[in-house]
Amino acid sequence: MTLFPKPQSLEKARSLQEALRNRVVLEGSLEGVRRLAALDAAHKKGGPLVAVAVLYDLEKGPLFVGRGRVEEAELFPYVPGFLSFREAPAYLEALRALPEAPEVLLVDGQGIAHPRGLGIASHLGVHLDLPSLGVAKSLLYGRPEAPLPQEAGSAVRLLSPEGRPLGYVYRSRTGTRPLYVSPGHRVGLEEALAFVRRLPTRYRLPEPLRLAHLEATRARVEAWSTGSPGS
Repeated sequence: MTLFPKPQSLEKARSLQEALRNRVVLEGSLEGVRRLAALDAAHKKGGPLVAVAVLYDLEKGPLFVGRGRVEEAELFPYVPGFLSFREAPAYLEALRALPEAPEVLLVDGQGIAHPRGLGIASHLGVHLDLPSLGVAKSLLYGRPEAPLPQEAGSAVRLLSPEGRPLGYVYRSRTGTRPLYVSPGHRVGLEEALAFVRRLPTRYRLPEPLRLAHLEATRARVEAWSTGSPGS
C-alpha cells in the first residue's frame, strides 16, 4: 500500500483527479460479497481528523474496528470536491489496522457523483484496486431524474448536467431524507444500488455505515479529550 499523495495546490489536486478518473472501472458485481469495510470520519477544529473502518460481515455483523488519524496541521484544506485528499490518509491507516482486507469498501461520501468523476469512494477504490461505492447523506453533484417516492426502497437515477447516469437517489426508510448512492470503482451502477439494498437498514443509514458513524464520533471525542483516538 503506497502513501497517499498530498498535492501542494488545488490545481495539482484537480489534475490528479482528472487523471485518476480515467482508471475508474464502472463494471462488476458484488453478488456473493460478505465482508465489507464501512468508512466514516470525524473532525473537530483544533484536534486530529479521525477515521474508522468497520469490518462488517453480512451474516455475522460487525467484526472489528480499525482507526486512523491525521493531525490538523497535516490536513489538506477543507474544500468541497477535494475531501479525499483530506480524509483518505486517515482511512488508509484505519484499513491497515483491520485483521483482514475487505472485499468491498462502503464509504460515507461520493463515488462518481462528483464534478470530476472521482469522489472519495472512487479515489480510494482506484488507489487500493478494490471494489468501492459511495453512500452520501447530501447531494454534491447531479440532479434527480424524477421526484423520489416516499416509500422505503424507492430509487431514481442521479444524472449529470448532460444527462449521464451517476448513480441513484435512494430512500432507505419511508419518510426519511434520501441517500445518494454512486459506484466508486469495479462495480456497476445498478449493482451498487442492489448491494446497498441488501444491507441491513434499521435507520436512515445502512447498518454498517451507521456503526462507522457512531465509532467515528466516539473516536473524535476520545481524540479531543485524551489526545489519542485509540485503536
